[in-house]
Amino acid sequence: MRSAPLAGGVLALALLAACGSTDPPAGGEDGTTVVTTSHPLQYTAEAVAGDRASVSSVLAAGDDSHNTEISTRQVAEMVDADVVVHLSGLQPAIDTALSARPPQHLVDAVQYADDENDPHFWLDPVRMASLGQDVAAALSEVDPEGAADYEAGAAAFATEMDQLDADYATALAGCRDAALVTSHEAFGYLAQRYGLRQIGIAGVDPEVEPSPARVRDVLEVARENDVTTIFFEETANPAVAEKLAGDLGVQTAVLHPVERVEEGQDYLSLMQENLQALRTGLNC
Repeated sequence: MRSAPLAGGVLALALLAACGSTDPPAGGEDGTTVVTTSHPLQYTAEAVAGDRASVSSVLAAGDDSHNTEISTRQVAEMVDADVVVHLSGLQPAIDTALSARPPQHLVDAVQYADDENDPHFWLDPVRMASLGQDVAAALSEVDPEGAADYEAGAAAFATEMDQLDADYATALAGCRDAALVTSHEAFGYLAQRYGLRQIGIAGVDPEVEPSPARVRDVLEVARENDVTTIFFEETANPAVAEKLAGDLGVQTAVLHPVERVEEGQDYLSLMQENLQALRTGLNC
């Protein structure tokens, strides 16, 4: 599930290149620059920064947040950036690079991922709103003249997250304690926020095959709770979820952990798709 750190020689070369880089940051010689390391973090930083700062990501569209390898150029961009927004523990190669040459201003979202086995805090809009305030504070330190703009950006972002939270709370109000059966346990923060019981066929790591005993346990729980839908990730192998759904005579549906975001998608649209899937698929 988590990528391995870069080999020592490759990382050393990358850091040497980064330290010696004379290229201006992506936002221009005088512009404030932000580098992010996952799609939800990029979405947050862009909302807060607006047109005041240039925001980029080490991930391209379609890249997975977990399986991240960084190039010499990307290490240089992080070193040169005014602010880096990162979630430590998710991407070991990036952790290693940032430890070797800490950025001047690092916003580490780890405080919002308080379950060390589950990094997907961004599936809780309330936590996302708080992260926006941290990003605004860091940008204001770098660019004091833009503080009012960053505060306004964070406030608008918080309003958007508050509305998303309200939409979820209203739509799922009748689903308290409903069983949310998922192919793996990536939706704990969402379940906790809206009073659902996540029941993962596999654990947090989607690459680990569930044991036959675990599948039998989930099958029993699903029957006891009259589950009508087994949820799986869009990018994951649906075989186990489809087999379980077939045994139960129920349907399958996609829930997106917002780790791999394709061109034309963004955090908000995927969260809205998730809500529609939950409204349709939960037995409540």
